[in-house]
Amino acid sequence: MLCSFTLVAGTMNAQNAIRIDPAKGMFGWYKQRNVAPINLANSGRLESLIRAGNLYLSAQDVIALTLENNLDIEIQRYNPILTREVTLRTKGGGAIRSVGTGVSAGPTSVSLTGVSLNSGGVGAGAVSSSGILTQLGPAIPNFDPQISVFTQFAHSTSPQSNTFLTGTTSLISDTRSYQGQYSQYNDWGTYFQFTVSDTHLKFNSPFYSLNPFSQADADIQVTQNLLQGFGRPVLGRNIRVSKNNEKFSNLQFKQQVITTVSAVLNLYWDLVSFNADLKARKDELATAQALFEDNQKQVKIGTLAPIEVTRAEAQVYSSEQDLLISQTNLLQQETVLKNALSRNGVASPQLADVHVVPLDTVQVPPKEDVQPIEQLVQEALTKRVEIAQDKVNIDSQQINLKAIRNGLRPTLQLFAEATNNGLAGNVNYLNPAIGAPSFLTGGTDTAFQQILHRDFPNYSAGVSLNIPLRNRAAQSDYVTSALEERQAELSLQKAVNQVRVDVQNAVIGLRQARVRYDSSVKARILQQQTLDADKKKYTLGASTVFQVVQDQQTLAAAQSTEQQSLANYSHARIAFDQAMGTTLEANHVSIEEALSGKVSQPSELPATLPPAAQEQKQ
Repeated sequence: MLCSFTLVAGTMNAQNAIRIDPAKGMFGWYKQRNVAPINLANSGRLESLIRAGNLYLSAQDVIALTLENNLDIEIQRYNPILTREVTLRTKGGGAIRSVGTGVSAGPTSVSLTGVSLNSGGVGAGAVSSSGILTQLGPAIPNFDPQISVFTQFAHSTSPQSNTFLTGTTSLISDTRSYQGQYSQYNDWGTYFQFTVSDTHLKFNSPFYSLNPFSQADADIQVTQNLLQGFGRPVLGRNIRVSKNNEKFSNLQFKQQVITTVSAVLNLYWDLVSFNADLKARKDELATAQALFEDNQKQVKIGTLAPIEVTRAEAQVYSSEQDLLISQTNLLQQETVLKNALSRNGVASPQLADVHVVPLDTVQVPPKEDVQPIEQLVQEALTKRVEIAQDKVNIDSQQINLKAIRNGLRPTLQLFAEATNNGLAGNVNYLNPAIGAPSFLTGGTDTAFQQILHRDFPNYSAGVSLNIPLRNRAAQSDYVTSALEERQAELSLQKAVNQVRVDVQNAVIGLRQARVRYDSSVKARILQQQTLDADKKKYTLGASTVFQVVQDQQTLAAAQSTEQQSLANYSHARIAFDQAMGTTLEANHVSIEEALSGKVSQPSELPATLPPAAQEQKQ
């Protein structure tokens, strides 16, 4: 039965859905089903978050825009539909096709200096790109029923060498033949064929008792595989494997969502860090500029040596360079983030010139509530997508292995046939003396009445056995497939081991990030106190310009380190969620909404909006 699969995107415009028109009516079976064109329009959420040339984003808005507009997710959204179409193909007896694409790695920040991310097993690199495609084992027939119709009209003239047999020197015949046939295989290895035929003949010979006459028959043939090719586990294996591939594809879509959401959140928190760094650089420049101007005044009144003006001016230029680098990083990071949140990238007129203003800051809890490692590992093993995918593929390999083992058997077929015949016609007008039985006289309806009454039945039955000697190809296929299954089981164990490593490394990374953040906060506070004290000493003449400038540089570096440690902590938290397989739960992501491309939760901007970092006064 033909089917269609449609992804409906909530209240979105109809063209935002991945749509396949269904086959309508019997004639629809032989017509193409139209597939909707791709949609490159962004969701209305994006425009709703723009105010006065700024795009205001919270972390949840970033996630919502990612689910609605990100192209990596949109590409992967086609895969479940593709695998469902392959299942439809296998239900008709077709082979499994390789469809879909693998998980794409998400975008990366402009700079990840100092950021520690888990490696090996977390993210797209650990995910297979397809399910099982093995086509070995007994041949799978076409399960779709077949109807065939045959008709023929013929006229022939044949010279005769023996007039005793035909009564004429030139035998002329007119023939009309009609045949209809219905046939079908099922997944138990049974073949059924029903044929009805009627042939109308007319000769110029006087020796036929009936002329013209009709020959009709109804024939039923049944063939059953008893050894090789017997049973649903053998002939229905592609359907079961394809349904497993559907599960695999759904898991792969989930992995794409996890990978992309994690990557875009990393972009967002790095942008938060870059904004804070830009503010610190502006403060650094403002302090250097104020010190430079103050030194100029003191030189004019003769209370300070001219060399101090030169030192202060050098610090101004150095601070301007630091500010320029920070501004560049911020603008580039905005470009990367906007590209990840839009279907047509930065070419979108909505995004071309807007600045991204993050509304959230990294929140570091007072303490890390981390469960024991073994408990975390057990939880991760139940939630990690890679583990579930490996198990699905092993199940598919076991399904195929049973069918391949069946191919080792000889071919044994039981066949039976029953035919009912009918014959009817008119008494030969060329030689009515020959005569004909009364029950044979009549038209085609008489012949079919004889078929229904089974007046002239035929029966046959038999067994066919084919034994291959040595059977080397089947032996090789079975052992090869069994070895591949063993490899898959070892790969699963390797993935389980990797999950344990990922979880332990994620916990260690989270704790280290927390320690780094606490240390950077203390360093920044102490450096601020040092700067304030040296400024007071400088005012009283107990310190030097060089010391104040050096303190300001050290404070700016401490502030930058603190912001980077915050980014490191956010990355460590995201990596921990990935290692645990809890990214979607931690960020309140619904896989159903991700699949539809429409997030139900509306976006709301605060009453008071902060200015963009580029617009803040220096």
